[in-house]
Amino acid sequence: MTGTPIIGITLDIEYSTSYAQEPWYALRENYCGAIETAGGTAIGLPHDLNAIERYLDLVDGVVISGGMYDIPPALYGEEERQGDLVTKVHRTRFEQRLLEGALARDLPVVGICGGMQLIAVSQGAKLIQDLPSEVRSSLGHMQPLPHSEASHSVSLTPGSLLHRLVGRERLEVNSVHHQAIKDVPKHLVVSAVAEDHVIEAIEVPDQRFCIGLQWHPEYLINDSERRVFDALVEAAAAYRQGLRGHDGAERKAGGS
Repeated sequence: MTGTPIIGITLDIEYSTSYAQEPWYALRENYCGAIETAGGTAIGLPHDLNAIERYLDLVDGVVISGGMYDIPPALYGEEERQGDLVTKVHRTRFEQRLLEGALARDLPVVGICGGMQLIAVSQGAKLIQDLPSEVRSSLGHMQPLPHSEASHSVSLTPGSLLHRLVGRERLEVNSVHHQAIKDVPKHLVVSAVAEDHVIEAIEVPDQRFCIGLQWHPEYLINDSERRVFDALVEAAAAYRQGLRGHDGAERKAGGS
């Protein structure tokens, strides 16, 4: 168990035939770049339900990535109210089971955009299915390109892990989403909100390291976002070290 911590990143999938005749996996390079800059090794995780335990044995941390898709409302006990939701059922099923396994092992986890929403739903939260139609006077959360520029500010919750990591009360962030967290279970920490009160970051405090960010920190717009990835890799390194016995022998999570 030598070398840098390994961070598994979930892949997006496209079914359009405009690029190829078969479905193809996709992942922006900056996800990998942000992890590698922080000192980790990034690997993509295909949506193989039968490989989840092998993936979790391999990695020291997980990033649930974002994408242009929506969490199926059935997962949070609602029916679809909008007729234009885009779901990727197999991707979500894979990420849901991967997340369950990661949390059971206390693996460090960061959820980004839809990944944050999935963390919230896994903890019993519900989602706003469409911000423009359901939240009056909401900000323009679906900014046009480029996404490497900030769109609006968020206020950080004093005392939260995210606040301690970045050392600031406000951040300028990008914004590429039309859904958001609505009903937050009491055991979750809301660690950032936008000016229109849309939830922008959450934490699962009983986990080693589990943060969800509604924006896309992999663009590294500011040093504060870099610190999130630094902290993920640091937590993954601690997890990796914890899987070694006192004699240095490698052991499985939960083993002795």
